[in-house]
Amino acid sequence: MRWITRPGWPGNLLAMAAGAITTLALAPFDIWPLALLSLGMFYLGLRELTPRQALWRGWSYGFGTFAAGIFWIYVSIHDYGGASPLLAGLLMLAFIAAIAFFFALPAWIWARWIRREEAPLADALAFAALWLGQEAFRGWFLTGFPWLYAGYSQLDGPLAGLAPLGGIWLISFTLALTAALLCNLNRLTPRKSFLAVGVALLLAPWIIGLALKAHAWTSPAGPALKVAAIQGNVEQSLKWDPEHLNAQLALYRDMTFSSKPVDLIIWPETAVPYLKESAQGYLDMIGGFASDRQSALITGVPVREIVHDQKRYYNGITVVGEGDGTYLKQKLVPFGEYVPLQNLLRGLIAFFDLPMSDFARGPDDQALLQAKGYQLAPYICYEVVYPEFAASLAARSDLLLTISNDTWFGTSIGPLQHLQMAQMRALEAGRWMIRATNNGVTGLIDPFGKITAQIPQFERGILYGEVVPMHHLTPYLKWRSWPLIILSVLLLGWALLASRIAKTV
Repeated sequence: MRWITRPGWPGNLLAMAAGAITTLALAPFDIWPLALLSLGMFYLGLRELTPRQALWRGWSYGFGTFAAGIFWIYVSIHDYGGASPLLAGLLMLAFIAAIAFFFALPAWIWARWIRREEAPLADALAFAALWLGQEAFRGWFLTGFPWLYAGYSQLDGPLAGLAPLGGIWLISFTLALTAALLCNLNRLTPRKSFLAVGVALLLAPWIIGLALKAHAWTSPAGPALKVAAIQGNVEQSLKWDPEHLNAQLALYRDMTFSSKPVDLIIWPETAVPYLKESAQGYLDMIGGFASDRQSALITGVPVREIVHDQKRYYNGITVVGEGDGTYLKQKLVPFGEYVPLQNLLRGLIAFFDLPMSDFARGPDDQALLQAKGYQLAPYICYEVVYPEFAASLAARSDLLLTISNDTWFGTSIGPLQHLQMAQMRALEAGRWMIRATNNGVTGLIDPFGKITAQIPQFERGILYGEVVPMHHLTPYLKWRSWPLIILSVLLLGWALLASRIAKTV
């Protein structure tokens, strides 16, 4: 215990280990109590440190979290980016070292202004509020990196029922509060009234989460729709090879022609590896087939548009057959879909010149996709990991749809983490989600975040199943995170004011 709380390298190494534990709490391991252990060790590790010491303790925790949780970016850089093992490792470590400061900054703020050692109950509440601020900030700053949120550990845990109430961040807030309160129980014991309040705050969210776990916030808006989601399992090395582009078109055409009659046919991200304008004849042919079957076919396809006399390229989804609409991706993956500081970086190594890495950001005010008379909220790959962005589209929809190409991450845990986040979006919205990917995991997710049907990774096949359009809004879709954000701001303001008063007395 003393090593955790004291300054110095033993405590920093323990902080790295605590951060790494987070990965085991998430998919595919799903040992959710480890999220509480990780948060508790982080909280205790900041108890006695100066602001400068806390900054490096927070950085150590962040480095451990990301080193264990997103090591799969090495696969993208080395296997598909053309970097040598040494260079790929150095780039990965540089990226992890940089984003570890997402934890270093709040740790410094905590030790500098927020921490209240004399008031353990207020201290725990302020820690939970600051943790929420950390997750929200790193989901926004420089386009955001909303990966490895603690709340995802509860997708199958006791707090899952809180997701439709306040989203992933309410679950993360509850986990941080629980961990801090458990660490402070011995300090609350001498004052019975504070102990009673602490125990109530400790137990109430878990009881509510369990009680609401099976509660349906939404209801069917119509009969079930039959779905066929096609997983082509095209090798990433062939995806943009000019000699194999027509073979991909033939693959999805033939699989579609041989499929059973359904209402919705879904192809994955960039299943059509040509610009939409160049593939229009092909799309018209496929759309005619879908119309004859009274089906809507939805596919990923790159789109080129002229904006202010300049050509812009977008990662898009379009609907043919019994539907309408084209959506242009808004949340782009750094280096994968656009290159920051590209005038400096392009040409240095092959990783900065990946195919389709010059996309533009789609406009904010886009209409949803329409298929079979229903509104579909579309998310392309990375977009589904943004809670507030996803909620803004889901609130206008009857169904959720995400298409992706996770081939970039090989056999790592990255695609399974991505799937877990998609499941959480379905749970938050109380809506069915269709997930179509190039090489897995393609699946259908119900309004409780459970997978009802799926195709394993690295297999070619057609997933058949049914989804039900839903209407009405969960509390989270109505209010989003604003109540929780306001509460956290008040808690942090209270802690800051009380801390300053205490220092002047």
